[in-house]
Amino acid sequence: MRIGYPCVNETLDCSSSTTFRLASYSNERVETTVANNLACLRRILEYNVAHELRFFRISSGIVPFGSHPINTFPWQTRFAAEFRAVGDYIRAENLRVSLHPDQFVVLNSPSADIVQRSIAELEYQGAMLDLMGMDSQAKLQIHVGGLYGDREVAIARFIATYRTLPEAVRRRLVIENDDRLFSLQDCLRVHEAVGIPILFDNFHHECLNHGEPMAEALRLAAATWHPERDGVMMMDYSSQQLGERKGKHTSTLEEELFREFLSHLHGLDVDIMLEIKDKEASACRAVSVLRELQLVAAEVTSA
Repeated sequence: MRIGYPCVNETLDCSSSTTFRLASYSNERVETTVANNLACLRRILEYNVAHELRFFRISSGIVPFGSHPINTFPWQTRFAAEFRAVGDYIRAENLRVSLHPDQFVVLNSPSADIVQRSIAELEYQGAMLDLMGMDSQAKLQIHVGGLYGDREVAIARFIATYRTLPEAVRRRLVIENDDRLFSLQDCLRVHEAVGIPILFDNFHHECLNHGEPMAEALRLAAATWHPERDGVMMMDYSSQQLGERKGKHTSTLEEELFREFLSHLHGLDVDIMLEIKDKEASACRAVSVLRELQLVAAEVTSA
């Protein structure tokens, strides 16, 4: 079992998603920014290895305007060696990585333009993983999308669009149950149609469900992952911030709630991404809990 956190390390003095305004675009700025972002990503990964945090969500912003038509810089060629070196490090240290495209990626939108831009963004993010030499266990995580007044049509539109995606995108794509629109059961319907794995979010399931106990929900989601192609199930973990609106993620790990959640796994192997405000601080505490319970992943499986 691996524990991780998304995108930003609050301990280090760098960001792997530095960008600039579209109006300030130049190839030179892209080159400098990508170089700095990749250097910071390597530092974050090294920090994670030192603290047994072996799951990380890479920022979508490694390449500024990576899927925008304005970006004509040949970043895939220029940084091929750097991306490959990051991938080599990931494999050598038994890390797992993913990306979570921004909310503007909506495959079931009625707008053909939004769908086209969404696909371009998925292709860009998949290309980064390809450059790293990552296999199909490195995933791109999205939501089903919007309801647009008709759940059945919205689900059907996602399925239809999914079937048109390039294979390089499809093999990495997973869908996440959300807290307001599309439940685990909705995601299972999509999976049954096209075979896409479901990245389970425990907190979203607590907010929106059809009465499935947590242990059952975990098993339903895990069964959508093909072990050889997809690896063990990835999931997001959080809990409710007390005193805030329903669905507001906690600012720090509530260890007793985390221990209670782990009791629902009943031996199920999962890689857990903590969506918690204090990032690596909570992730390190979660690793301590897993170490106590002897659930931490092996440190290294390959040279």
